Amino acid sequence: MASTSLLKASPVLDKSEWVKGQSVLFRQPSSAAVVLHNRATSLAVRAASSYADELVKTAKTIASPGRGILAMDESNATCGKRLDSIGLENTEANRQAYRTLLVSAPGLGQYISGAILFEETLYQSTTEGKKMVDVLVEQNIVPGIKVDKGLVPLVGSNNESWCQGLDGLSSRTAAYYQQGARFAKWRTVVSIPNGPSALAVKEAAWGLARYAAISQDSGLVPIVEPEILLDGEHDIDRTYEVAEKVWAEVFFYLAQNNVMFEGILLKPSMVTPGAESKDRATPEQVASYTLKLLRNRIPPAVPGIMFLSGGQSELEATLNLNAMNQAPNPWHVSFSYARALQNTCLKTWGGRAENVNAAQSTLLARAKANSLAQLGKYTGEGESEEAKEGMFVKGYTY
Repeated sequence: MASTSLLKASPVLDKSEWVKGQSVLFRQPSSAAVVLHNRATSLAVRAASSYADELVKTAKTIASPGRGILAMDESNATCGKRLDSIGLENTEANRQAYRTLLVSAPGLGQYISGAILFEETLYQSTTEGKKMVDVLVEQNIVPGIKVDKGLVPLVGSNNESWCQGLDGLSSRTAAYYQQGARFAKWRTVVSIPNGPSALAVKEAAWGLARYAAISQDSGLVPIVEPEILLDGEHDIDRTYEVAEKVWAEVFFYLAQNNVMFEGILLKPSMVTPGAESKDRATPEQVASYTLKLLRNRIPPAVPGIMFLSGGQSELEATLNLNAMNQAPNPWHVSFSYARALQNTCLKTWGGRAENVNAAQSTLLARAKANSLAQLGKYTGEGESEEAKEGMFVKGYTY
């Protein structure tokens, strides 16, 4: 009906309405067209407004002082690799046992505000028969959900990838909300050694923006994560250059898709040299480059910047975060770590029931260290040798 009304309201054009001398001709829009455009825009902007207050509240809860995110959303295949590293078979029972250990660590909510889950975990119960989601909520931890469907080759690019999962996303996010999830994660990647090509950057940014809009429409706070991979021999200046371009593109498309900035969280890479670079950066250098990037690209309306560790050692990720919190920031600058929280915990557990308490104590110690780093009060005292071990894996996938 709208198109019919527009056609009826459009008068026959006279020559004065055309811009002459152009290869493409333009005309002034009719008043009816302007009204319809404004109406369509207002409807689009209102799409997320039914959850607007809740989205803002959820984002602020996750971005609360001294707390960050436990990323435990590894796919079953990747979780299997972790289990294999300690000699365990990749079965649902073993995955359940390990995830139970993580979510039920006593006092975890003091340092962790949100936990990103894989779909299996969102619907899973602990070994004691209690829903994982309920265990998290009881600890004042907001349950989240990984919603992307992984990386696939990007045809027409320089051997780069794009992230799939938009098909059916609206119905899936609605179901995840009903199951208790209140935020979502979508990870796409940008490779510096492979370019990155303009096509790969645009595809990453557009996919993140569509995912973010759909998630907000379902009541889920979207974590926006264009990971700039550590792979490569490039220096820190090259990482900064690429990151500036990527984040400019991301926020351009977020705005085009009417994403509410107050209801999102970001999960960026820290600005570091490539993992294979001969040059290393101090925590102070990483903080200087990274904060400069954030100030130049990230609106202060965004509540939280939850950094990924990206293969840094547990200690390195904590030291870098601490360096970024030595002065006030416009955003909550915190962490969303997977391996940098779990690595020593997993080794301590070793798949043995008698080691659960010790493993949970290790997890809490790592979470507390990053909590202190979020407050700018981490000293690095008493760290184990395991915490200093690098975890970079070339071409790492979740």
